[in-house]
Amino acid sequence: MNMVRQPASNLFYQSRGRRPLVAEARGVYIWDVDGKRYLDGSSGAMVANIGHSNERVLAAMRAQMEKATFAYRLHFENEPAERLATATAQRMPEGLNRVFFVSGGSEAVESCIKLARQHALAIGQERRWKVISRFPSYHGSTLGALALTGMDVMSDPFAPMMRQMPKVPAPTCYLDRDDLTHEERGLRYAEMLRDKILSEGPETVLAFIMEPVGGAATGALVAPGSYYARIAEICREFGILLILDEVMTGAGRTGRFLAGSHWDLKPDIVAFSKGFAAGYAPLGAMVAHERIVEPVLASGGFVHGYTYAGNPLACAAGLAVLEEIEREGLCANADLMGARLKRELESLKARYPFIGDVRGKGLLLAFELVSDTATMEPLPTEMDAHVHLVEEAYARGLIIYSRRTRGGRTGDHFMVCPPLIVTEEHIGEIMEKLVASLDAFAARFGLPVGNG
Repeated sequence: MNMVRQPASNLFYQSRGRRPLVAEARGVYIWDVDGKRYLDGSSGAMVANIGHSNERVLAAMRAQMEKATFAYRLHFENEPAERLATATAQRMPEGLNRVFFVSGGSEAVESCIKLARQHALAIGQERRWKVISRFPSYHGSTLGALALTGMDVMSDPFAPMMRQMPKVPAPTCYLDRDDLTHEERGLRYAEMLRDKILSEGPETVLAFIMEPVGGAATGALVAPGSYYARIAEICREFGILLILDEVMTGAGRTGRFLAGSHWDLKPDIVAFSKGFAAGYAPLGAMVAHERIVEPVLASGGFVHGYTYAGNPLACAAGLAVLEEIEREGLCANADLMGARLKRELESLKARYPFIGDVRGKGLLLAFELVSDTATMEPLPTEMDAHVHLVEEAYARGLIIYSRRTRGGRTGDHFMVCPPLIVTEEHIGEIMEKLVASLDAFAARFGLPVGNG
């Protein structure tokens, strides 16, 4: 990250890098205090689904601020939380009608696994405690969520402090070099879950958690259709709960309210955040099937909670965001504009032979850089491509999001995920700036560029 000359700060996050001070944000754009405009090509961290400073959402928040900004859930119920819970349940598969609000994605995932465990205890299945996840994957940075996350660079420093959960390979079919069809590969990866359940002991396995479309760890990875149906069958076979981490994919990002709906998945529990309140307030949710929740409540209650669960101001924002997604047809726009943007990204492969893969669904899209498209060998780690291309784009007023693809240590993918309000004109601007950034990046490292 570039060092920006700023006054000394008491804040610290991941590094010493600095960024300009933000002045304002409107729609798909953000301005810094010097007047420079940036196109938010990643919706922050895939959060700002409805764009910035939506007047109807701000009006709903102002109205709630005039009434109450905080009401502790053990003392009062509040109307925004009740209405948002109802609106959320109405958008879920049948039976997923119990909602528990949180403040973010890690909290949502923690809530899911704790509810799953307490359900097992409530129905007399005390031996079930293992939650199988995938590698690579990302499910959060708290210790419980980190135990599920498949990124060694994030989890290794804290390994002595937590109990790592079992992992199965993520369905990275684009890396496979075999004679199988795409659908056969999907089944092969799904069977890895069954094998893992058997090796761990089915009576000890509580749940399987996955992102329907990959997020930061795998760069918008989409499995073959065969994978999803078989995963659901395997979970049912062994009585294992299926948890969908829709923190990044939910609230319309992939063209459906739930990404799992593309494959008619019927999860037992869902984790939400990010686009759920679209950056207007810290908000997330766990949504669970009533048959999971009722035994827990009947056996003494859910031993879990957060101070800001169901905060009225956050819930007022979330309700207004859901209404805006529906009013503006943003799921449909994500589907339409996502297909257009994906075609544009695919076209870059002709010009830049170091783009090895373009993937995603709706407006959750990514491309991956490689040194050899035949073998999919990553670019040299020391090149730090995931840092440098982001900086080239940022200098040109385009914000994109990058991570290391192969377990967080090697490989480079870049997520291009603008707000769901994006238009054809915005996509044209994204591509113009991205091409200029790729040209500069290629020139810096002596990478080949064609005439495509």
